[in-house]
Order: sequence, then structure tokens, then C-alpha cells
Amino acid sequence: MYFDTHAHYDFTHFDEDRQQLLETTLPQAGISNIINISYSIETSQKSIEYAQKYDYVYAAIGIHPLDCGDMTDADLQLLENMAKNPKVVAIGEVGLDYYHDTAPDKEWQKKCFAQQLDLVKQIGLPVAIHCRDAHDDVFEMLAASRIGETNGGVMHCYSDTPDRAAKYVEMGFYIGIGGPVTYRKSDELRSAVAAVPKERLLIETDCPFLPPEPKRGTRNDSRNLYYIAQKIGAILGLSHEEVAQITCENAKRLFCIS
Repeated sequence: MYFDTHAHYDFTHFDEDRQQLLETTLPQAGISNIINISYSIETSQKSIEYAQKYDYVYAAIGIHPLDCGDMTDADLQLLENMAKNPKVVAIGEVGLDYYHDTAPDKEWQKKCFAQQLDLVKQIGLPVAIHCRDAHDDVFEMLAASRIGETNGGVMHCYSDTPDRAAKYVEMGFYIGIGGPVTYRKSDELRSAVAAVPKERLLIETDCPFLPPEPKRGTRNDSRNLYYIAQKIGAILGLSHEEVAQITCENAKRLFCIS
């Protein structure tokens, strides 16, 4: 059974077959749990909608750094209210993104990130962290907040160094591994997997994006966790079934899902 800790089934890529996927296809394929991750107030509401409709789906709510340009105190209050829903298991994805030219100003991103980290502490849920080309700032802010110790969380789609992966684990975080671990040029990511205790690894698709080999060029979905688990197993000397079981247990522990 596979636990997809980071998916986006609200994206338009799934408009034609979303219901079929979530109702039958994915459960029949051995997908035991999914966390639908949000990036705005609107998608936070969508994630809760899916979580309420499907027993095995859970929601993470939050405002992505690329969508925080007009974030307000009222938005934070909405997130606080939404977090009271029992199917909401995390705040995310939140963080910093310095890759895109259209991203909000870096200082504004930091302010919004810090405000959402404060909300995380107030609510008491774990956090799903987005980091793209902002590794030093994200690390410094998370270390200063000590959020890993108090709430726990996951470094989504991990792309930093093996050494820092180990440091994040020491800080209380789990490391989220997705399709890029299967890519030919991802040697550093595979080294990071080897540097992390297996009890701190999570698997994710980030679907509809980042499909693993041999599915590159197609729409990603949770069935492709198999290829990610297979590659992690090859790195750690485990079967893909063992990786699936270990990472499922890890996810349930982090997100307090029985």
C-alpha cells in the first residue's frame, strides 16, 4: 500500500477523469492514502472538499510562495478556521521560491512564510515545505523557528545536498522524495536518500508534475509511486514493497493518521 504525501488532484490536468481516479482507479492500484496539497485559499477549500468526499484522502492547506503576492491577515484567519476540519493534517505547501521571474519579492515571500510558520505553531499541525533555489534562506528560517522540533514537517521534493538532508532530519523533518530520484542526473538526490534514516523518508508524486522514469512526458498520478519506491529500494537495498510499507508508516506517524 502506497501513501502519496504530496499530490495536486485539483489541477485542471485531472478534470476529465478525477472522479474515476479517486473513486476506483487509485484505491484499486494500492494507493492507501493521499494528501492533497494546496497553494491558495481556493485550492485549500478544494483539498478539504476532496478529503471530505474520499475517506483515504487528506488535506494540507496553505499559500504557496508563488501565490502569496496578495496574502492578507484575513487569509491567515481563513486558514486557521479551515485547519479545524479533522481531515486537515498539515499546513502546506509553504516556503520560498526564487526560481520563477514572476515570483513575489523575496522579502515579501519571507514575510508570508514567517507568518504561516507562526500559524503552524499556533495550530499545532506539521508543515509541508516548498523550496526552490532558496535553500540557504529556507534552512535559516526553519532553524530559527525550530518548527521541526515543535510541529514536525516534510521537505517536499527535496533538492538540497545530502549533508543538509541529514541536518533537516536532526531538526525534526522528514524528507520527501519524488520522481526526480529516478532521473539520470539526480546522483546528489540519490546520495541524499542514502544519507537519511529510512524512518524519515516519505514518497510523493507532486502529480500532475514530475513523473518518474519511465513515465516522463506523461501526466503523473499516484500509481507512479511504484517507480519511486523501486528506485529508493535499489539505493537502500530494500524491495519496493518494503519501501512502500516503511514510508506509509512514516507518513501516518508524521500526519497523525491511524
